[in-house]
Amino acid sequence: MELKDLILKNRSYRRFYEDHEISLTILRELVDLARLSPSGGNLQPLKYKLANDAGMNQKIFPCIGWAGYLTNWPGPDEGERPSAYIIMLEDSGIKMEVRNDQGIAAQSILLGAAEKGLGGCIIGSIKKERLREALEIPLHLEILLVISLGKPKEIVVLESLPPDGNIKYWRDETMIHHVPKRSLEDIII
Repeated sequence: MELKDLILKNRSYRRFYEDHEISLTILRELVDLARLSPSGGNLQPLKYKLANDAGMNQKIFPCIGWAGYLTNWPGPDEGERPSAYIIMLEDSGIKMEVRNDQGIAAQSILLGAAEKGLGGCIIGSIKKERLREALEIPLHLEILLVISLGKPKEIVVLESLPPDGNIKYWRDETMIHHVPKRSLEDIII
């Protein structure tokens, strides 16, 4: 698969086939892609907590927000929740000078997931202290992101911005997720 195809396949999925299992081996392979990615100053401050069992997933789910623009949607129903998560952490013992690593690592993980027929969502809306307690994450590890993963159960469609310029994603009556994108002409100056 060409890189552009992977990028087009790599959408923010928020509904999954929850019963589709993702092994620890696959999660480790995805984190290895992040490990091999560039790191500012080659400091490599990121650490990862992996979750792929129902018990741990149930602890994570209530600690995250799902879709800021879908204000009446509390998140995926049971049966449509992620079957795995990767919690991205920063080791405070390793000085982080530039915060680019988390975006690079998250994109690498999600492109790897797309290549494997999986999808996910980078989540920054996190009840961090609640999650820290639930998973017993040591204090020297700052919670940066949660990446939800699973076999996508939804269709995500990219489309041009509407005439009013509204960039908010939305769902239609059939639950197809629409994501407006600016044109190439609009972003190159």
